[in-house]
Amino acid sequence: MDIATHFGIPIINADSRQIYRELKIGTACPTEEQMQQVKHYFVGTLGLEDYYSASLFEQQVLELLSQLFQTHDYALMAGGSMMYIDAVCDGIDDIPTIDDETRALMKRRLAVEGLEQLCKDLKRLDPEYYEIVDRQNPRRVVHALEICTMTGQTYTSFRRREKRERPFRIIKIGLNREREELYDRINQRVDEMMANGLLEEVKAMYPKRSLNALNTVGYKELFDYLDGKWTLEEAVERIKGNTRRYARKQLTWYKKDKQIRWFHPDEKTTIIDYIISQ
Repeated sequence: MDIATHFGIPIINADSRQIYRELKIGTACPTEEQMQQVKHYFVGTLGLEDYYSASLFEQQVLELLSQLFQTHDYALMAGGSMMYIDAVCDGIDDIPTIDDETRALMKRRLAVEGLEQLCKDLKRLDPEYYEIVDRQNPRRVVHALEICTMTGQTYTSFRRREKRERPFRIIKIGLNREREELYDRINQRVDEMMANGLLEEVKAMYPKRSLNALNTVGYKELFDYLDGKWTLEEAVERIKGNTRRYARKQLTWYKKDKQIRWFHPDEKTTIIDYIISQ
């Protein structure tokens, strides 16, 4: 917010869950006051059942940037969804969009035959990808099978991993805190979400719990509470633990990117000076 205000620019949201309009509390969406102070793109623009992907995000952000750069020297993208960030900065594999018929077919097959059978099919159709895919993640397994089924080619054949050139320079800034401070803030934020009505938000989403958008920390734990699997206290503790694990995953991912310059979030003036110096 401070960077956007300093340069007089909007914020391009790169959080793959804040993009859904129904998930305000559990994703810590920007407040109405913040969105009035600074314009945000890609916040609350989709419904839970709308199809979306990192490749669509890449396409739409690049189109937006071509407009923003006509009137601004800088554009600001912020968020923690690794695939979305990488899609805009480096490009994403040119994978075909799945047609509705294939998507419906694979959804039925997952429900009737189960994940184990689909993994066997993936091993037969694309043994190379089968060896590296998270076989406990139905979304990734199903998506690969959708590509194989629709195109008659392996999913691997579409994974080029070629970094694309961009017509703008990219300054990457990472924000981090001491581990104890970070974990304390995560725990506090979960408590604040619960106080702000997260459980009520999750109850409203319960009939749609099978949607991929709701396979998200904060929602899946409370769905299990509503199913009687855990007490509410246990579910809240699991949200905190899973959020801490996700934070570690994010840091591991981003630490591999040597272009990122790391700062403590309180170093606002230093960060702005660093941007200007580039």
